[in-house]
Amino acid sequence: MYKLLDLFSGCGGMTLGFTDPRFCGGFESIFAIDHDKAAAASYGLNFGDHNICGDIEEWVSGNHAVPKADIVIGGPPCQGFSLLNKSRQGDARRALWQPYMDIVAISGAAAFVIENVQGLLGSPEHEAIIRRAAELDFLTTAAKLNAADYGAPQTRIRTFIFGWKKCFAPEIPCPPPITHSQIPKNGLFPWRTTRDAIGDLPLPVGTEIRDVPPPLDLHFGRNPTEKSLQRYRAVPPGGNRFDLQRNAPELTPACWIKKTSGGTDLFGRLWWDRPSVTIRTEFFKPEKGRYLHPEQHRPITHREAARLMGFPDDFRFTGSKTEIARQIGNAVPPPLAGAAARHIRSLLDAWLS
Repeated sequence: MYKLLDLFSGCGGMTLGFTDPRFCGGFESIFAIDHDKAAAASYGLNFGDHNICGDIEEWVSGNHAVPKADIVIGGPPCQGFSLLNKSRQGDARRALWQPYMDIVAISGAAAFVIENVQGLLGSPEHEAIIRRAAELDFLTTAAKLNAADYGAPQTRIRTFIFGWKKCFAPEIPCPPPITHSQIPKNGLFPWRTTRDAIGDLPLPVGTEIRDVPPPLDLHFGRNPTEKSLQRYRAVPPGGNRFDLQRNAPELTPACWIKKTSGGTDLFGRLWWDRPSVTIRTEFFKPEKGRYLHPEQHRPITHREAARLMGFPDDFRFTGSKTEIARQIGNAVPPPLAGAAARHIRSLLDAWLS
């Protein structure tokens, strides 16, 4: 069983992908840290009380004992690199890879895996990570991975950096072999669809988290205004804000009418026969993206979003509705993490056996 540290762990999507046999297994989480109190509580609920809630820079500088581990995983906060962040330059979050690499060094790990948004690949920060890794006798490789290619019912493209001690191998294969494909061939499975993930769920009940067994605990709705309901009804299957504008211009916000291009996912409906779009932290707001149910006149629920991320129903979330939504949207899809885990585990098995 390989010992694992998860930094910037969130609620634990990446840890789940590494430790749960449904995705990979063979890893044991012995330490995790995240600054989000609710996310850290969810992590502890699922993996035990070895995680802490705190600032990683303060924790590293506080001379705390870093556990010895075989691998360090995690995703330094991605908003500093995100294409949605229009003022990326000078964002302090861009530098949080530095304490991450400090812990890699202190832990004595043989490998590390960094997950981040697409913008990290080829950035100056990516080059800095490579240089720092080289100083620690690590070699690295990186690739953009699409969660849908590894069994998540969601098209979510992320950069993964794999690092390993250069004494083990001069190079490793990258990216990990895909398991699913939009056009299945050569033994690959078809992409999992929105229907595969949420098609069995009944109509949502109420507007609050319920004290009932999953999946219905997080399967609740909202209280839309009549105007919002009229807008939902004006969007056909697979449609978006442009359909709203054509079908009900009187209900369309003026700012959308003025914006004649781009934003094709805004106020959009998910497709039954495709993976979902990227699930973000405000998936319960249709004006933020393609988050309307494929046929019902409502945004997706928290349970539907969790399933579209690839979380099994027995994964436990804690916190307010907004806090849980943030945990879901910020997580690494467990099937994607599992693909990275299987890839690195096969290498660790060869190196450390």
